[in-house]
Amino acid sequence: MEKSLIDSAIEMAEGLLPQLIEALAILVIGWIVVKWAKRLFTAIGNKSKWDSSVVTFVVNLVDALLKVGVLLAAAGAFGVDTTSFIAIMGAVGLAVGMALKDSLGNFAGGVLVLLLKPFRVGDVIEISGIIGTVKSIELFATELLTPDNKVVIMPNGPVSTDTIINYSRMETRRVDIAIGIGYDDDIKGARALLESIVAKHPLVLNDPAPAFPVKSLGASSVDFSVRVWTKTADYWKVFFELQEEFKIALEENGYSIPFNQMDLHLHNPEALK
Repeated sequence: MEKSLIDSAIEMAEGLLPQLIEALAILVIGWIVVKWAKRLFTAIGNKSKWDSSVVTFVVNLVDALLKVGVLLAAAGAFGVDTTSFIAIMGAVGLAVGMALKDSLGNFAGGVLVLLLKPFRVGDVIEISGIIGTVKSIELFATELLTPDNKVVIMPNGPVSTDTIINYSRMETRRVDIAIGIGYDDDIKGARALLESIVAKHPLVLNDPAPAFPVKSLGASSVDFSVRVWTKTADYWKVFFELQEEFKIALEENGYSIPFNQMDLHLHNPEALK
């Protein structure tokens, strides 16, 4: 009896030995292929100048998927039925995907933002009416710092689908300033005065040339639209300084700057006594 059990064990081992060798061979060769694929994807990602976060994620994802595939192939070669295991994994993946659909949407948005690069760290952008400087771009969220020093964390899902205004992408920007004078004032003289102020400002570019068109004839003023170009970094400095200089110069030269006011006419003043 004891001999028959030993013989049965030996026969079973001899029967499983080819499958075991095949499974081990799949594991060894598979692990070598996984390492090679990992190096290949890392090289491709670095050559394509992808963001380091995206490269790391893609490489790790490929590594995990290939290793799972190698393990399933080795188990199948050893005689293990992997059909049920694959079905269970699929069901678990579906359940997890449904539970984390918002997070996965933010992750997909983060990958798009990092690959397409509509903005970079340090850019001043506007998204959903919020203006701020980009402090960090992660896979799930983008962090903005507003001008009044508030931190805004925006999920990358909406960021990737919303309209993005990038104020820092171009090297130069046009500064538009509206300035009004009275109807009795000299338009040509006022324009010449504005031109002289702009010509003296050291941060205003000569190309494209500044423009001083009359934008509109308002209810109480003739409105100029002063349009000058400057470097993006100097935009607000030029905007604020020119406005102040325009007002001071116009007043010193006798030009009026109309403002909205209300006149109240009393038809029966005696009724208020």
